[in-house]
Amino acid sequence: MARGITPRQPSKSGRHTAAKMSRGGSRMPKASPPAKPKPKAVPESAPAKSARAPKGYNPIAPGRVREILQRLDATYPGVQCALHHKSAWELLVATILSAQCTDARVNMVTPVIFAKYPTPADFAALQPEELEPDIRSTGFFRNKSKSIVGAAKRIVNDFGGKVPDTMEDLLTIPGAARKTANVVLGSWFHKNIGVVVDTHVHRISRRLELTTNDDPIKIEQDLMKVVPQEKWTDFSHQIIHHGRALCVARLPRCAECPLENVCHAADKTWSTVDIHKNAQP
Repeated sequence: MARGITPRQPSKSGRHTAAKMSRGGSRMPKASPPAKPKPKAVPESAPAKSARAPKGYNPIAPGRVREILQRLDATYPGVQCALHHKSAWELLVATILSAQCTDARVNMVTPVIFAKYPTPADFAALQPEELEPDIRSTGFFRNKSKSIVGAAKRIVNDFGGKVPDTMEDLLTIPGAARKTANVVLGSWFHKNIGVVVDTHVHRISRRLELTTNDDPIKIEQDLMKVVPQEKWTDFSHQIIHHGRALCVARLPRCAECPLENVCHAADKTWSTVDIHKNAQP
């Protein structure tokens, strides 16, 4: 550089232009906007979309019913009545007490009253008011006291102190409607005269599309048509246990259920099969 000559400084615009240039002389590319996140994949455990039952689907087809019964047998083998009892009379009383009450509560009450009043004759000698304090915790204790004392008097006076073993006779006993009679006949006398339809059987038989009725008598008639007679008592016990263990009313544990892939209930919490809108509990 010649002496006395001052180097030329780049202008402001030149500096701005240089700042925009890359080392290779090209313009810097504009930053790309961040990529949008990909939508999350639906997990395999998500319930299937609701759908009407496909054309030709028969929920009470013999093969489907047979599969349901086989799975219940495998899951609840040798199941028995949950009400503790040592005689037909004790089972009758326990079943009367179980109305609108849990079996666990009934099983806490019955040992106390059977210790105080061992036989039907002891109950028959009572006034209903005397029994009320002992069964108060089961609810509706006034009506239940009247039914139990009335049942004892009928059994002592008309049946020689023994609980009868026919549906016709049992239905004449105070407090013994058809459900109660079915419990006694099936669980004590081992007679499959009908199907016990309690709240669990009512709800689950509708979920499984074995009936569309809401009336217990009609539900029983529907079940008696599709379930073999020799399975009536076991089926009732198995469904009752299933309703307590897995198919609970508020939040069924469908992912653990042995009937999951043959059940299309509208309130399933997990499903590998289509859900049918009409399969309502």
